[in-house]
Amino acid sequence: MLFGLFCLIPMGFRWGFFAHKKINRLAVFTLPPEMAGFFKKNIEYLTEAAVNPDRRRYAVAEEAPRHYIDLDDYEDSAVFKLPRYWNQAVEKYGEDSLQAKGILPWHIYRVYLQLKEAFLINDPDRILRLSADLGHYVADAHVPLHTTKNYDGQLTNQVGIHGFWESRLPELFYEQYDFYVGPATYLSNVQQTAWQIVAQSHLAVDSVLRFEQQVAKEAERFSFETKGKQTVKVYGQEYSQKYHRALNGMVERLFRNSIKQTGNIWYTAWVDAGQPDLKKLIEYKPTEEEIAKRKQELLLWREQTVKTRNHESEN
Repeated sequence: MLFGLFCLIPMGFRWGFFAHKKINRLAVFTLPPEMAGFFKKNIEYLTEAAVNPDRRRYAVAEEAPRHYIDLDDYEDSAVFKLPRYWNQAVEKYGEDSLQAKGILPWHIYRVYLQLKEAFLINDPDRILRLSADLGHYVADAHVPLHTTKNYDGQLTNQVGIHGFWESRLPELFYEQYDFYVGPATYLSNVQQTAWQIVAQSHLAVDSVLRFEQQVAKEAERFSFETKGKQTVKVYGQEYSQKYHRALNGMVERLFRNSIKQTGNIWYTAWVDAGQPDLKKLIEYKPTEEEIAKRKQELLLWREQTVKTRNHESEN
């Protein structure tokens, strides 16, 4: 029934829709037995709802800045100097300025706190919704182009590279990746972890852009493929393979770490809430009101009333 709700709206590959779903799904298998039963019981929801934050970007004006942070819009070495805690950042820069440049690492911590509270009060609907959302934001933090104002190569004549890196490459090479990442581990400081992830991603921005420029001198960028009943222009397989090889495992490493850190933060929220007994929630089924709320969210997304950054195109 729930799966049917998500099928109301056609989906494209966007850490793309394809990757976000895989990351949330695989993160479930990092969890300890005390959590795994409840999460596995609801794995289809966690998989499909992994893309809800992207859906909300088209209906909720405040949503888009939660997906990125333009570190190069700040002073030099911003990734090391920016205040790690939201109130301190607001005091220094002002909330409007922060929102304009993106709030991703701060928002990861905010959602972690909300998830911890959901565990504390044993609210299964909120646990699932927030876990799905949190996995999305953690995955976004692992995408280098979510940390720069040149988010789609628009400043370097590489428009389309965002969707190429986070959607086309995982779609083509996913089956070659090793996704055994081990069990989730406790994080002593979720906020610092969020910033460490963003910092590592930002260090890779130069490579993401430079290697694509180099490959562009060696191979034809685009080709045409049939998807369903449509013939679409895409980054060619030979071109994609050359770029993927030049990145030397970067996409796989960041994909794997997205899975691991998603599991880590879910687990940490549960531990910090006192390790509540999730077996009591194992028979949870959404109420009619909850189902109606989920359906309404999907319908709002389909209307696309909010204009956001256009970085999902693959061509």
